[in-house]
Amino acid sequence: MTGPAAVLWDMDGTLLDSEPLWDIAMEDLALRHGIVMSPALRESTLGNSLPDAMSKVYAAAGIGPESQDRPGDERWLLDHVAGLFGAGLPWRPGAQDALELVRSSALPMVLVTNTVRELTDIALETLGPHRFTATVCGDEVAAGKPEPDLYLRAAALLGLRPDQCLAVEDSPAGTAAATAAGCPTLVVPSAAAVPGGSLRSFRESLVDLTADDLVDAWTGQHPAHRPTGRDMQG
Repeated sequence: MTGPAAVLWDMDGTLLDSEPLWDIAMEDLALRHGIVMSPALRESTLGNSLPDAMSKVYAAAGIGPESQDRPGDERWLLDHVAGLFGAGLPWRPGAQDALELVRSSALPMVLVTNTVRELTDIALETLGPHRFTATVCGDEVAAGKPEPDLYLRAAALLGLRPDQCLAVEDSPAGTAAATAAGCPTLVVPSAAAVPGGSLRSFRESLVDLTADDLVDAWTGQHPAHRPTGRDMQG
């Protein structure tokens, strides 16, 4: 093996600059419950599954389980984000070229996102569903990021082990999920710093990403599989 057999892409903050839109939505959810979203609270929700993010807002607002309207708040939040997504989703720097780089190599790609299916389908209108072999969303597994379920499912859909895949992530929660699943992970931080650790390589952005960069991010965590060549072949 001379490189990863597949690339597993996070969406929000990695491919699309959608975190500012989630900022708006989460700030409005906090206001809906009588609090102002602090920077620390917002950072704690970055990359989280929707239930986890809502739980943190409830905790900050002092709303106990008996007073929570989770179905109502979730529906309100999804409708709000859908409107924001529908108005336009900007790309992260270098993301389009990075997708085309991997696509041209004939490696399969899976979109692996905590975002629920109904919002992911809106985002795919920008991303291009034809680019991905499969997509896995936060409401399609038992537990979203930072748990490993999404990445385990993505690898399984391709018939691969997680360590055969390279994940690309931007958030602490997403990176924790990918590495817990066993995926070597290229981390391109956006809204929050990601700590170093096992299976983690770092890059400032996706701009000018090369095939060698992806191979190095994968082989750097697998000395036993270090390639003799530099091409991206599964």
